[in-house]
Amino acid sequence: MFSRTRRQLLIRAALVGVAATAPRFAPAAATGTNLRIGYQKSSTLITVLKIRGTLESALAPLGVRISWSEFASGLPLTEALNAEAVDFSADVADTVPIFAQAANASFVYVAQEAPSPGAQAILVKRDGPLHTLRDLRGKNIAVTKAAGSHYLLLAALAQAGVPPADTRIHYLAPADGRAAFERGSVDAWVTWDPYVASVDQDPDVRVLADGNGLASYQRYYLASRRFAAERPDVLAVLFEQLRGAGAWVRSSPRDAAHLLAPVWGLDAPTIERANARRSYEVRAVDAANFGEQQKIADIFLRAGLLPAPVDTALAQRWDFGKKQAVAIGV
Repeated sequence: MFSRTRRQLLIRAALVGVAATAPRFAPAAATGTNLRIGYQKSSTLITVLKIRGTLESALAPLGVRISWSEFASGLPLTEALNAEAVDFSADVADTVPIFAQAANASFVYVAQEAPSPGAQAILVKRDGPLHTLRDLRGKNIAVTKAAGSHYLLLAALAQAGVPPADTRIHYLAPADGRAAFERGSVDAWVTWDPYVASVDQDPDVRVLADGNGLASYQRYYLASRRFAAERPDVLAVLFEQLRGAGAWVRSSPRDAAHLLAPVWGLDAPTIERANARRSYEVRAVDAANFGEQQKIADIFLRAGLLPAPVDTALAQRWDFGKKQAVAIGV
């Protein structure tokens, strides 16, 4: 059994290089009047709220100001959350909190989005030799470490009976993964929307498999335990604003796509196609919707990517009725 300090050192060593994609800033002490939000490009709903200014307006009566930090992927975002450099993490893939829990990060699950299995995929060249998941054996594969797409890859390999060691996996940020895929340095690229939508209409690209039947792909919103305990009123506003943004994106897909286009640097039809694969149904976290987290933890442990077993039932979720953090199963 590893000590807490030893486990933290191991998980940090395993993730060397990933945190380099995070913004550089000093983790200044937070105050109850400053909400520091971390997000990534795929954090659609928080981006909608940021662009429209609706979250600032909703929090103004509580005397809360917002600062924003964008991250390349979910793992460095949760590392910033654990370092108290941010107070609230916009949606990260279901894999990411597993790594945070393994590192004994002090966080609480605030909300989740209902499954969106079609919003991530294994991409290959249309005229290439990969036609089944078994064909991934011996191939070069680009994936972002600890992202939801990483679990999709491991689940796909497990279904095909291909040990991860029988492939050559390259851990790359999304932009680098796309570049490697396009120049032919890798045979497959495993990623998520809107990155999937940015290339899936290319005549040279084919979807080998998406998450259907492999990985449900739920995205989670997290907060530091300290901030949650200090400002439950802010969490309540965040939850309602995210639910409202999700309802708006679903009911007004074209307007949402045009709103996001200049920010994401993608054309509106591409964004609309990506958004159609996401549920954007924000809901409270409870045990009934949490079962896959343990499967994710177990498959990463078997792959040698976690230093010790993770019991996801011990994670904390925010109970909006009690206004406190409780164990997942409570």
